[in-house]
Amino acid sequence: MSAGGAFGGTRGARPVPPEKGVFPLDHMHECDLEKKDYLGCLKSSSHKSEKCRQFSRKYLECRMSKNLMAKQEMSDLGFGKESEIEASEDKNTVMIRD
Repeated sequence: MSAGGAFGGTRGARPVPPEKGVFPLDHMHECDLEKKDYLGCLKSSSHKSEKCRQFSRKYLECRMSKNLMAKQEMSDLGFGKESEIEASEDKNTVMIRD
């Protein structure tokens, strides 16, 4: 018999959590409103996430403020300043019209 676990792992070894990508679940439903707003926006926009960035931002800000994820600069999460986003949306609109 082998000394490993059921799937070949070592028994008693402690799992190491990942640095990013996994965060605590919102068991207390502290950010449910923001989550529902974001998911509703996705549903109404045929799951085009770029149209729902403001809701995504609010949801992430809520999670950070409630310590449900590590606090980070929004620019590190792919969000620029609002004026930059509006300018890029205006560019995209012009490009679509051509």
